[in-house]
Amino acid sequence: MSLYKIDDVAKECGLTKRTIRYYEEIGVMPSPQRTDGGTRLYTREDIDYLKKVVRAKEVLGFSLQELHTYVATADALNEQRFDYQQTTEVRERIEKLTKMETTLNDQLQLIEQKLQSIHAVQEELEELRDRVQNGIRRLEGHENDT
Repeated sequence: MSLYKIDDVAKECGLTKRTIRYYEEIGVMPSPQRTDGGTRLYTREDIDYLKKVVRAKEVLGFSLQELHTYVATADALNEQRFDYQQTTEVRERIEKLTKMETTLNDQLQLIEQKLQSIHAVQEELEELRDRVQNGIRRLEGHENDT
């Protein structure tokens, strides 16, 4: 298993070392293993996890609080998936899948709320653009009159 230092992780994820440390500090990402000297060592799974966090922040525009919720939900889903795989009894498997469905619905609701906010901003900008375009047309009409 390959281990990576924070410089490599920062470069691959497009973050600063300070940001990675901060994400660890506030619990957005788990603390990695460390050498005896305290150097952080990241696994490929750690890097993939951090990339998912970065994607949620950049693409969805999540705040740190929303990121925290998103990550907690993703962690819960992974745990539920593991529990499901360990279960063989049909009734228990149905319960585990139902729990996973609820967790997925929570995550989808978080994304839906963000999309609604984005859509509201988009509508405001489109209305403003329409007013500007109407103003241009009105002024061009006056210009032609003179």
